[in-house]
Amino acid sequence: MSEKDQPPQEKSTPDQGDRDNGSQRHPHKPWRTEGLPTAQGNGDKPRRPRWWRWAAWIVGGYLVLFLITTMQDQMSGGEQTVAYTDFTAQVQKQNVAEVFSRGDTIEGRLKAAAPIPGKTDSTYTKFTTERPTFANDDLFGALQKSGATVRATPVVQQRGVLWNLLISLGPFILIAAFYFWLFRRSRAAGGGLGGLLGGGQQKKPIDPTSVRVTFADVAGIDEVEAEITEVVDYLKDPDKYRRLGARAPKGVLLEGAPGTGKTLLARATAGEAGVPFFSASASEFIEMIVGVGASRVRELFGEARKVAPAIIFIDEIDTIGRARGGARSISGHDEGEQTLNQILTEMDGFTGTEGVVTLAATNRADVLDTALLRPGRFDRTITVHAPDQKGREAILEVHARGKPLGPDVDLRAMARSTPGMTGADLANLLNEAALAAARQGQSEIDQRDLTDALEKIQLGTARNVVMPEEERRRTAYHEGGHALLGMIQVGADPVRKVSIIPRGRALGVTLSTPEMDRYGYDTEYLRGRIIGALGGMAAEQEVLGVVTTGAESDLESATRIARSMVGRWGMSEAVGPVSVLPSEGDPRMAGASDELLNTVDEEVRRLIDQCYQEARRLLRENRTRLDSIAEQLLKHETLDEADAYAAAGIPHDART
Repeated sequence: MSEKDQPPQEKSTPDQGDRDNGSQRHPHKPWRTEGLPTAQGNGDKPRRPRWWRWAAWIVGGYLVLFLITTMQDQMSGGEQTVAYTDFTAQVQKQNVAEVFSRGDTIEGRLKAAAPIPGKTDSTYTKFTTERPTFANDDLFGALQKSGATVRATPVVQQRGVLWNLLISLGPFILIAAFYFWLFRRSRAAGGGLGGLLGGGQQKKPIDPTSVRVTFADVAGIDEVEAEITEVVDYLKDPDKYRRLGARAPKGVLLEGAPGTGKTLLARATAGEAGVPFFSASASEFIEMIVGVGASRVRELFGEARKVAPAIIFIDEIDTIGRARGGARSISGHDEGEQTLNQILTEMDGFTGTEGVVTLAATNRADVLDTALLRPGRFDRTITVHAPDQKGREAILEVHARGKPLGPDVDLRAMARSTPGMTGADLANLLNEAALAAARQGQSEIDQRDLTDALEKIQLGTARNVVMPEEERRRTAYHEGGHALLGMIQVGADPVRKVSIIPRGRALGVTLSTPEMDRYGYDTEYLRGRIIGALGGMAAEQEVLGVVTTGAESDLESATRIARSMVGRWGMSEAVGPVSVLPSEGDPRMAGASDELLNTVDEEVRRLIDQCYQEARRLLRENRTRLDSIAEQLLKHETLDEADAYAAAGIPHDART
C-alpha cells in the first residue's frame, strides 16, 4: 500500500525523452531523415507504390468484360417474359413469327402484338419463356403448321469467337501481367524480392529550413555532451583531424534506461553538426524473407554516403545486435545474423564509410555481440543516466518553454521532489499539469497543478471508492504506521504526503523522497527502508490485532531489499561478501550450492523478523503520535508534508 518502499534505483539521464519529432519517414524505407540537401538527384517527387492502381485496373477490366458479355447475352430489346401456356396459346393462334431456343429457354417474336397477361393496356411483340422438362407436346409440329421460323443458336456462337477467346485467356493474361509488374518493380528496387519489399524509391529531399534539434534543446547531460562534442567537431571540420592522422569514431553507442533521451541526443548531434540525419529502429530491418534486412542496411549506408558527412542512428540495436551463436540463433543464415553481419561489414569492411558516423542506442548493452563493440566499429560507449537534481531543474525549464507558468511555480522544488525521473518523465509531468490547468479553464499553470500531476504519476489516479468506516480506520493506521516510522527513523527519507484515498490498486499511499539524490546505500539505510515498509503491517497488528492482505506490496518490497542485501551486496556475516543471487536466471546455474541458498533464505527471514520486531517496538513507544496521524487522516484523508509532521508533533528537521 506504500510506494516509498521501492528498491534503490540507479539514476539515469534527462534530456527530453527519446523523441523523434521533426524527422520525416519515407513511405518504403524503414528510416527517417532530416537535413538532407535540396539538390539531390533531379529533385523529382518520390515514386510512390502503384500496386493499388494495378489492382484497380485489373478489377475494373474484369468487371467491364463481365458486364459487356452479360449485356450481350441478355440484350433483348425489350423482351417480355411470358408463361409457357401463354406462348402455346399464341402458337395455336398462328401468331408466332419466329423462335429460337437455348436448352429449355425459348425466345421469339410475334406476328402481331398481343396484350401482356394481366395488363390489358400493354402489349408485347418479343418474348421469352421456359419450356417445362415434363412437357410432351409436339411443339415443333405446331410451329411448322403456323408457318413460324424455328432456329437453334448455340451459346458459344452467340458471343462470337473473339469474346470467347478473351474470356478463356483472361485469367492467364491477368496472372502474366501481375508477374511482369512484380519483375519490373523488383528490378527498379535494386533486384530480388528483398528489394521489392525493402523499397528502393527515390527519396524526397527535405526542406533544410525546417527546425532541427541542437544541444540547446537538450538539458541535464553535460557530461554526455562533452563526450560527443568531439564527433560534432570532426563532422564540422574533418581536415583539422586528418592533418594529424586522427580519425573520428566510426560508431558511438548510447546506453541508458528508456526515456533518458538517447534518440534526442543523436538528433541534437546531427543538428549541431549541420549534417543529414538518418534514423531507424533496428526491428524495422527484419522481415520474414531472408536477405531483406541486409539489403535495407546496404541501402541505408549507401544513401548516407551520397550526402556525407552524415549521421546514421539505429535505435534499439539489441534487436539485431545480440551475441551470435546463442540459443536465439537457429543457424548461421537466419535473418537477424545476416542483418548484423551486413552492419559489421558496412561499418568496417572492404568499403569505407568515411564521413559517416553511426550512432546506436540500447538499454541492454550487456547482450550485444562483441564484434559490434570492438574499436573500429562502435569505438565509444556512452552511458546516458537519469538526471541529478540540477539536471532535472534544467530539463523542466526546457520543457516549460511555451507554457505560461504562474508566479508561484517553483521548478527547483519540483526537481527536488522528482529523484530518479528521466527526461521523458519530466516532460510528461509538465504535460499533465498543462492538461489539468486547461480542464479547469485556467490561463496559467500554477504550483498546485504541478503537485497534482506529480501525485497522479507517482501514486496513480484517485478512485471513487466508498469504503466502510472500519476499512477507512484500518487504512488510516496502516498508512500512519508507514509515515510515523519514516519520520522517526534516523536518516530516513522525509515523508512528502500521506493519503487514504484509493489510488490505482492501493487503498492508501505514503510518499517519501530523499532531500538529495542518493547514489550509494549503506546497511542502516536499507534496514530503515525495510522497517518503514513493514510499518503498515506492524501498525495493524499493534492497534487492531489483525494482519490484512493490504500488506502484500509492502512484504514484496521488504523481501526484495532483504534478498539483495544478503544475496547480492554482501551485507550478511553468515553469507559473507559474495554475490549469490544473479540479477537474472537460476543461481544454481551460476554455481550456488543448495546449502548456500538455504543460508541466504535463513538470513533473509532473520533480517525481516528483526526489522518487523523493531517496527512494532517503535510504534508501541510512539502510540500517541500514531493515533494522532490516523485521526487527522480520517478527518482530512490527505496530509501533505507539513500537516503530516504537525499531526505527529515532530519538528520537520528532527529525528528522535
